[in-house]
Amino acid sequence: MAEWFQDNGLLLGLALLDGLSSAGLIFLVAVGLNLVFGVLRIVNVAHGSLYAIGAYSAASIGIFLVGLGLPAWTSIPVLILSAALVGAVVGPLIERLLLRRIYAQEEVVQLLVTFALFMILEDVQKLIWGVQPIHHDAAMRWLGTIDVPFGTDFIPFTNYQLFVLPGFAIITLAGLAWFLRRTLTGRVIVAVTTDREAATAMGIDAARIFLLTFTFGAMLAALGGALSSPTAALVPGVGAQTIVLSFAVVATAGLGQIEGAALTSLMMGLGRSIAVYFEPELEVVVPYIIMVLVLLVRPQGLFGVIETRRV
Repeated sequence: MAEWFQDNGLLLGLALLDGLSSAGLIFLVAVGLNLVFGVLRIVNVAHGSLYAIGAYSAASIGIFLVGLGLPAWTSIPVLILSAALVGAVVGPLIERLLLRRIYAQEEVVQLLVTFALFMILEDVQKLIWGVQPIHHDAAMRWLGTIDVPFGTDFIPFTNYQLFVLPGFAIITLAGLAWFLRRTLTGRVIVAVTTDREAATAMGIDAARIFLLTFTFGAMLAALGGALSSPTAALVPGVGAQTIVLSFAVVATAGLGQIEGAALTSLMMGLGRSIAVYFEPELEVVVPYIIMVLVLLVRPQGLFGVIETRRV
């Protein structure tokens, strides 16, 4: 073991750092998907398109502003503001014009409708941004790199991936936990999640809660996309890759579980990253191996609960 660690220690350290930053992005998208399902009871396949639109919008706005001569540090608030803009504009449009009409439909109808929306939005992205890769890494370049101590060596790593991505994930997790448990609106959302019929009978405006929750979930998806834009070139299909991985996280954690999504995202991120460095051919399947192993033992997910069916 000591000999293996001596030969592969730096690779392992780099894999852990990459896995940590990857887990932060996965969590931001998966927790939005989980939150939407917990309240609206709709598995929103189009969530991946919101991620892609957030990424493309952030990159495009950042490129435009840098072209005007603005300093590089402005790219960081641009990432956040562009995600908020995408969520605030696209989220309510989807909820009001489409999802509100299918809440009472069967699950298979809801799934087909959101999948159709996903396919439409994929083509919209190609119409607006084309098919050529788009990349804007001003935020990552501005923050620079740091030498991370690992054993007796140092690993050069970007400050953006080391601090910004996990930092936003931690802030989001803590903020969501506080919001849902300590604020009146958060408790109303929990009440609707727990028992929609009883909450409605008590006078809670479920339609308003649905709109608020879906908009916030759309912002989280767009934020994940925006924060990912400095780390890799954007190409068509990035939303599809993300939504599939997010579904794996949600299924493994348990539908509607917020804290569970954080731990599961960490498992998926580290698993994929370690596979990339040591067994690259397994990188694609590792998240689904984790999911299958968990669901074989706990079909409701790691943190899920078995619901009593109402008749």
